[in-house]
Amino acid sequence: MKKIFILSFLLAFTSIAFAQELELGIKITPSIAGSRIIAPSEVNFEKEGANFRFGFGVIADLYFTDNAAFSTGLSFTGKGGTVSYPTSLITPGSTNGRITDEISLQYLEIPLTVKLFTNEVATDMRVYFQTGFSLNPRMGAKVNGEKLDQTNNNEKYSKRFNVLDADVILGTGLEYQVGETTKLFGGLSYHRGLVSIDDYYESKNDKIELRNNVISLDLGVKF
Repeated sequence: MKKIFILSFLLAFTSIAFAQELELGIKITPSIAGSRIIAPSEVNFEKEGANFRFGFGVIADLYFTDNAAFSTGLSFTGKGGTVSYPTSLITPGSTNGRITDEISLQYLEIPLTVKLFTNEVATDMRVYFQTGFSLNPRMGAKVNGEKLDQTNNNEKYSKRFNVLDADVILGTGLEYQVGETTKLFGGLSYHRGLVSIDDYYESKNDKIELRNNVISLDLGVKF
């Protein structure tokens, strides 16, 4: 995590220092989110599927050449998939059944990325490629649609998960000029979690790790 902070800071500082032009915008990000599980097979901890999530926010592109920009912003985004595990993980000695948890996490996403643009591939249209990191403070959490764990003195489910997530981001898309300063854009991005988001399952077995995986459709307008 420390290396991610250092790299992100250097990327932001260098890009801002050489920025020539600033474009601001808004975006929405419908996405498919799941959990990437790292655990020994004998633990029998499994992912059961991905879930639809939705996000929205503001973006800022700081251009340091005509074809390259430092891209950041602030977005409210949802993550989390569905997992299942043996009852014995929670209640040692139990031999019956499995437990399924649908995890819903809300983050404030702060991307620290570089966008590279081609020259026009059609009239007023350019292709972009995006890569970098994001730092994501956790804002809230639900498990199976509930904020409170009724089996544990109504403790908040948010306490099960780490307060900070970090992703590597890879994306591509199209940008279309529709006015003197107005641009529409659309693309796809992959957000791969770099750190374990979990405290709860790991406390039951320290070989279990959960990391976020998200594929987003990025749609927006810049001014």
